[in-house]
Amino acid sequence: MLASILFIGCAKEVQKENLELAISGMTCEIGCAKTIQAKLSKKEGVLEAKVVFKDSIANIEFDANTTSKKDLIAFVEGIAGGELYKASESSSKKHKCSENCTEKCEMSENKMECKKDCKMASCKDKKA
Repeated sequence: MLASILFIGCAKEVQKENLELAISGMTCEIGCAKTIQAKLSKKEGVLEAKVVFKDSIANIEFDANTTSKKDLIAFVEGIAGGELYKASESSSKKHKCSENCTEKCEMSENKMECKKDCKMASCKDKKA
């Protein structure tokens, strides 16, 4: 019992970081994107993963104390034997829509932007 208490008290604080990966080689939503998302979600250190097939991107929230951007890129590239997917850190996400506006964001010229019809206050002047 004492050992359990000691381990709980020594737990590291989670250091959340986000990573957007551009992924090439995906050919379908179910077989590729969902498989990559499922495998990423189970990887140690990954807190949340979402793969968007139509945009060929993965948005990953991870614990930097447990894994790294380099490890995550290598992990994605290793899925399906390492011959199918290529991943790289995306520099396209210059615009970050607010949490309340994620449904109204879209990729435009390799960056996230608010859609023209967005009425959310966070998207006013397209500066969400």
